[in-house]
Amino acid sequence: MNEPNSLPLSHIKVVDLTRVRSGPTCVKQLADWGADVVKVEATGEDPLQGGSRDSSDFQNLHRNKRDIAIDLKHKDGVALLKRLVADADVVVENYRPDVKFRLGIDYETLRAVNPRLVYASISGFGETGPYRERPGFDQIAQGMGGIMSVTGLPGQGPARAGIPIADLCAGIFAAQGILLALIERDKSGEGQWVQSSLLGAQIAMLDFQAARWLMDRQVPGQAGNNHPAGAPTGVFQTKDGHINIATTGQEIYRRFCDALGAPGLFTDPLFADMRMRFRNRDRLNPAIEEITRTKTSAEWIDLFNEAGVPAGPIYNIEEVFADPQVRHLGMARALNHPKRGRTEYLAQPITLSRTPWELNSPAPEKGEHTDQVLHALGFDAASIADLRKRKVVE
Repeated sequence: MNEPNSLPLSHIKVVDLTRVRSGPTCVKQLADWGADVVKVEATGEDPLQGGSRDSSDFQNLHRNKRDIAIDLKHKDGVALLKRLVADADVVVENYRPDVKFRLGIDYETLRAVNPRLVYASISGFGETGPYRERPGFDQIAQGMGGIMSVTGLPGQGPARAGIPIADLCAGIFAAQGILLALIERDKSGEGQWVQSSLLGAQIAMLDFQAARWLMDRQVPGQAGNNHPAGAPTGVFQTKDGHINIATTGQEIYRRFCDALGAPGLFTDPLFADMRMRFRNRDRLNPAIEEITRTKTSAEWIDLFNEAGVPAGPIYNIEEVFADPQVRHLGMARALNHPKRGRTEYLAQPITLSRTPWELNSPAPEKGEHTDQVLHALGFDAASIADLRKRKVVE
């Protein structure tokens, strides 16, 4: 385990005002790499919290944080937040764009308290523009961001991705923006306002599908399990299930046909090059699958990989974490939870050779560190008791 002050972000203090998923996803990237994160929750019931704090989802999103509950609708609660912000490096929020202004905790207001502050906002559609006030939700962004139009089987209607990809990417892009702003602050001495949105993140993740429209004016459609621009790349049935096979370029296709025991598929003029294979994919794929159904998935995967042809299994989630390479990568990490006992958490996919990330604490209870945080700000026991009595904090 690293020394606490050796982690890459151990010198960074973060005030976390986020809820639901996109914002906590952002802050998790900072907390896992050592940032001192204080999660600020609303007092009383939070309708957007939902579910148990001990749930796998909440634990995954809010690990490695401390927690304080403040009523930001109370003027003394806002004043308390400003004291937290005064020596913080980062604030992250994902309210609807108007809420921070109504509460008096927007970027310009907090910048006056701390000019070095990096303030990150994650919204559904952006901080400005005609959809600014709309509530953001992952599936809405998936639909508007184009991914549902290129996901799923042709002719069966739009399909959402199986993960909240707009939420997750908006959070990760916001974390990237925060790190960029912190690096720039080393030169200028000033913070700045970092913004990301579910819609913008989803569109950015279209990548080459977006480029097909922007540069070539092609409107991509659904390709199901087939690669949208190449063949044969997709899902093929085997004797006991299905596997993925990916062939790119003539040499890999030649090796594939040899491994398949079907050299005629390489010499057939209908499949002479990638353009012809793509055009005649509906004839090529059944011819391949007629052969792949004669062996098990494991047999074909070994055979293809030995031949230098990319191929792999199609796992359910349990099988993912049982795979020896996944276990080698350490994509699950255990921590003792006071209620759940030994609990496995999803790991970071990034490796640093000297200062790897750490899993130090489970998600906190609401207000678990209120006294600790307030003492560090200079409040004595009597002052904290008064704040509690007046329900400024919990």
